[in-house]
Amino acid sequence: MGILRADRITGLGGANAIKGSVEMRGRQNIRAEIVDGNADFNLGSSDYTVECWYHRGGTSGTSASYDQDLVMLWNNTNNRRSWGLFYDADGNLGLIGSSDGSNSDMGSFHSYTFPDNNLWYHIAAVRISNTVTIYVNGVVLGSATVSGSYYKNTQDNLVIGGQLSGTDYDNKIVRGSLSNVRIIIGDGIYTGAFTPPTHELTVTPNTKLLCCQSPSNILQEATGKKLIAYRSTLNDSFAKSSTFTPNTPIGFSTTTNVGSQYGTTFDGFGSFATSTYMFPPGGNTRERNRGRALWMGGYSPSNYRTMIDFVNIQSTGNAQDFGELSQTGLGEGSECASSTRAVQGGGSLINVMEFVTIADTSNTTDFGDLTVSRRSLDALSNDTRGIWAGGTTNPAMSDVIDFATIATTGNATDFGNLTVGRRNMGTVASPTRGVFAGGNPGSSPLTDDTMDYITIGSAGNAIDFGNLSGTYREGAGCSNGTRGVFNVGGPGADTVNTMEFITIATTGNTTDYGDLFYAVGNAGGTSNGTRGVFGGGAGAAYTNIIQFITISTLGDAADFGDLTFTRIPYGATSDSHGGLS
Repeated sequence: MGILRADRITGLGGANAIKGSVEMRGRQNIRAEIVDGNADFNLGSSDYTVECWYHRGGTSGTSASYDQDLVMLWNNTNNRRSWGLFYDADGNLGLIGSSDGSNSDMGSFHSYTFPDNNLWYHIAAVRISNTVTIYVNGVVLGSATVSGSYYKNTQDNLVIGGQLSGTDYDNKIVRGSLSNVRIIIGDGIYTGAFTPPTHELTVTPNTKLLCCQSPSNILQEATGKKLIAYRSTLNDSFAKSSTFTPNTPIGFSTTTNVGSQYGTTFDGFGSFATSTYMFPPGGNTRERNRGRALWMGGYSPSNYRTMIDFVNIQSTGNAQDFGELSQTGLGEGSECASSTRAVQGGGSLINVMEFVTIADTSNTTDFGDLTVSRRSLDALSNDTRGIWAGGTTNPAMSDVIDFATIATTGNATDFGNLTVGRRNMGTVASPTRGVFAGGNPGSSPLTDDTMDYITIGSAGNAIDFGNLSGTYREGAGCSNGTRGVFNVGGPGADTVNTMEFITIATTGNTTDYGDLFYAVGNAGGTSNGTRGVFGGGAGAAYTNIIQFITISTLGDAADFGDLTFTRIPYGATSDSHGGLS
């Protein structure tokens, strides 16, 4: 009798995590009806993100003589042109805009040929400052400089899948499918090349529209706006809802919510008859099915971020999309985990906690609240209890330590206090002890060499552990349950590549471990009990680099791969970090 992990056959976070799309047929469109005259969709001079998934629908109805107007606030007839995301008959893809309602003078559009009409493509138009960039599948297609404000059109409806009016508007409708149409005004969320999301998009701060997500209801919209289906003649059919599985392998079911981006996932325990057979997985046997690391949120130049990335620590390679936090403020929080659940807490002066199941891929769910709202705090855990410590209440530095039982949702409880209030510390843990190192005490010098420790299972104030070799802030840590390794970090241009280690059970000062592959501060560090990883951060520049070490062996870090997005993640965790292995 063999063992097959088959009690969970999931696909909630793979290709089928985006379950719905809208298939356009005939001459019709979907309009987002706004009671105040569509004021929500006026871009003005704000940063913005307009994105969607687009499928051309094979070869039928995709003649080059047709424009494909994806998302439009554009009235040609009455000179109330504002903006629109489109693919035109000349093979140009981009965002067109007008400053005065009549001229098309604020566009960013570029020549593009879709390689395969049978595939889905993620399209995004992003304005940051005075630059509008067009992305296809996360790759920069081109950019253009714009200035000033888009024409304010409060009289007409935004149209999904077509254009409101004009002499040839019937020839500008989408002959294909759209999914996860999202408009964010006030935030350009993509600042460089990225991996398109493989999960259903969510409403984040500044989201004005999110629709075309349901496989059964074409009128569903996530922000509470009213959509109506419109058709031009009685003989035309309405748009139809359909499933959506981006990058689906040939032969993979598109009609059920089973499987992942790469096929059906077996993730659990069960038995199978000896008459059957299977190919055993490769990799390190000790760490097999362990060691999924998560980076939750973070900060990139100008904005906090909601994305969650994951990797298999025992392998190497680029991170994959896991899901999203519910709000950007959580991006400056910190996370910890048991062997099954990860919890993010705090952030940009909020006390919110949210959690995910690590073995899945999904967006976060509400967990409870910390005792104090604060940002730039740090976290550690064992398999039972999560600990959040320090941070800033802006401008004061906090010495508060909170704890929660990870398996049980609810509010955090006061644990005790740090020896020194500070933020941006490095953390390591064994099954019984947690250590907080360095940080920013908020007074000159803005660095600290303090190391505190707590006994995770017993509430009380932190106790002096020893000192780092120098005063540092913005560090990160990883551990194997015995040894803790700190990337000591540093502020900006003063960031160093130093790594130092301690024996967690024995108080004392740190010892030199080796050098980072890339010098960063505010990276997110975690481990699988054998290998430690540090992802993202900032030094001379923001980075998406992931680097790794073998914790028990002194030496320099090596390149692992890249996060999906360049950012400061503030923290990281895993299902098998030092306290769990």
